[in-house]
Amino acid sequence: MLNGPRLTPLSGNRPTGLVVLVHGYGSNGDDLISLAALIQPSLHDLAFVAPDAPGVLPQMANARQWWPIATFSAVERASGAAAAAPELDAFLDAEMAAAGLTDDRLLLVGFSQGTMMALHVGLRRERALAGIIGISGMLVAPEQLDQQIRSRPPVLLIHGTDDQVVPFRSLDLAARALEAAGVPVETHIAPGVGHTVDQGGLAAAAAFARRVLP
Repeated sequence: MLNGPRLTPLSGNRPTGLVVLVHGYGSNGDDLISLAALIQPSLHDLAFVAPDAPGVLPQMANARQWWPIATFSAVERASGAAAAAPELDAFLDAEMAAAGLTDDRLLLVGFSQGTMMALHVGLRRERALAGIIGISGMLVAPEQLDQQIRSRPPVLLIHGTDDQVVPFRSLDLAARALEAAGVPVETHIAPGVGHTVDQGGLAAAAAFARRVLP
């Protein structure tokens, strides 16, 4: 079973919602829980967890992966996300049951490969999540979405125009495919920003979270 670092609600109350942060290739849960700490002050009643991906990069300490990247091809992305999805899906089920919450109180936040996982898993859950935030990522296998989508939570896509890892055009491609599938989509473009998230992106993410998890 997946696990990772956590933040309990700042209010000290029982959490009214859960934010699950899905890290990117070569990263880990500690990396994204530090991101959560930056937006937590405006989300007092939410709990946060950032699970470590099950795969470990060879000869790299604390570097994890949802699936190995050899070619970054569309076929590799589709098969990798599909193979990794059941474990993340089971983790979400267990976390929501433990917190006594339903999927409409769950927000998925992904970065890079984590965005691919968040969109792949979140749109295929039977009950709609509160929302999905995808940062510096892309939509895996958009041609399969019409056949496989099971719910349509609101989505916020955040991407820097100078991203040299996942091309900025991935934002528009994902937004178009999601809209075609009936998913409500918002976008936040970060001019001059690379493969990271800036203060403007964090502010957009926090505002989206407050709106979908009031």
